[in-house]
Amino acid sequence: MFRSLIFVPGNNTRFIEKAKTIPADILCFDLEDSVPANEKDAARKIIADTLVRRKEYSKLVYVRTNSPESGLVQADLKEVAQKGIDGVVVPKVNDATEVVEIKKQMMALEAERGIDKISLMPSIETARGVRNAYQIASADDRINALVFGVFDFLYDMRLDYDEQDSTGYSYARSKVPVDARAAGVHAIDGIWQKIDDVSGLIRDAMTAKRLGYSGKSIIHPSQIEPVHKVFLPSKNEVEWAKKVVQALGEAMEKGSGRGAVRLEGRMVDAVHYKQAKAILEAAQGN
Repeated sequence: MFRSLIFVPGNNTRFIEKAKTIPADILCFDLEDSVPANEKDAARKIIADTLVRRKEYSKLVYVRTNSPESGLVQADLKEVAQKGIDGVVVPKVNDATEVVEIKKQMMALEAERGIDKISLMPSIETARGVRNAYQIASADDRINALVFGVFDFLYDMRLDYDEQDSTGYSYARSKVPVDARAAGVHAIDGIWQKIDDVSGLIRDAMTAKRLGYSGKSIIHPSQIEPVHKVFLPSKNEVEWAKKVVQALGEAMEKGSGRGAVRLEGRMVDAVHYKQAKAILEAAQGN
């Protein structure tokens, strides 16, 4: 499920500890915006130590690295690419070549450390990134979603944010989910900054859903429930999930040995089964 991705400051041990009980679909420990330059090393160590205790976290655990242009991604990955991490969010991706370079670094660490393939979410936050969003989303099969970062995009465009007028970012916000869908991946919308403005959050999330986003980035646990209610699975998603569970149910529940089956021309396996079960649970309000 990609309904909610919550950013948790990587240098704050109290927040990371509290994240064990946060019901967001994706927990994203942050090494970028929420961490001052002089605390990057400490944050990497905190996250690395947390990943050793990965079983204490029931949700997907991602890490947001610093941007490719920062020159810090290699140092970030060296610390956090280990058993326990599910994926990496890379901010301010400008083009596919940056993704390919990061993929090479990830592959080398995966091979060296004997860990499974780490998922990758490029974050589109610049004019160049918006221009190249489809190529970025198509750059590698480990990419499962694009994230849209509205505030950094506006900064790059030298525009001010106006919550009453989305003209400045409407094209970019609309383009990202189209490019993501064309590449066969999800899209996750940007944050809503006003934590106490629940009605504003709901309106913003509903707009994102109409644009084709699968979910929303969030910055506070209080935003999870409203966002999840907006991004209830569609009828098409529920029907697909039912078919997957029916096709794989016996194999998954009884261990019959069938690891993958063909469904409507596509192979589905244990990963799809877990996703299907999550969709059905979400549709039931869980």
